[in-house]
Amino acid sequence: MQKEDIKHIGVVGGGVMGGGIAQVLAVAGYRVTIRDISEQAVEDSRQAIVEGKWGVKRAVEKGKMGFDNALQVIELISYSTDIQDLSDCDLIIEAVPEKMEIKQAVFSELDGIVKPSAIFTSNTSGLVIQEIAEAVSADRRQRFLGMHFSNPVPVMTMCEIITTPQADQNAIDAVVAVAAASKRAISMVRDAPGTYGFILNRVFAAAAREARKIVEDGLATPEDVDKAMMTGRNWPAGFFGHRGGIGKQW
Repeated sequence: MQKEDIKHIGVVGGGVMGGGIAQVLAVAGYRVTIRDISEQAVEDSRQAIVEGKWGVKRAVEKGKMGFDNALQVIELISYSTDIQDLSDCDLIIEAVPEKMEIKQAVFSELDGIVKPSAIFTSNTSGLVIQEIAEAVSADRRQRFLGMHFSNPVPVMTMCEIITTPQADQNAIDAVVAVAAASKRAISMVRDAPGTYGFILNRVFAAAAREARKIVEDGLATPEDVDKAMMTGRNWPAGFFGHRGGIGKQW
């Protein structure tokens, strides 16, 4: 699969995360199909994309997107509960819950349905890509990468692209091209068995451990640690106060 061959992208798992991924892909001009497990989940994704806090309607109201562009984005995204509707996708981006067994089950099913030339990617926050890929055929593992977006996707431009020793260079180039077309700030990272997290989460986890140690040693209060990071490093949030995220709506 060459980068110019990517026309139709399947997003497995909607909600705030999957919907945000689909939205930025459609803004880039890709045809996108969101597949989720229920009609309610599908409707929640549609609402997030159209009416949500970071959806296209709000973008038009803020002057960040033209009305015609918003209509085009809406038209480029389709929704389904039928996994067969992903069979002709050129690229799959999985955004299901962060559990290895769920991700492997999803990819095992997709491997028998989606055309052999398609590229598979996982939006995992930090699970080892090679372990997730054990669920697919040896041939598909050459076209299996990580593609970790930061939530909320329409606002946070980060995209970690995780490569494995088995990954084909054409597949890597294609995924990088899709991320670039979606105006993502791309960081490349190698998959590392025995670890959790790539760049973002590993660095943050290390910082969080040190922040807890400072408080445990009685050197500063949680409030002062957060204040130092938010005012000295311009972080939007610290370690101990209110933090947003998936399910918390930031």
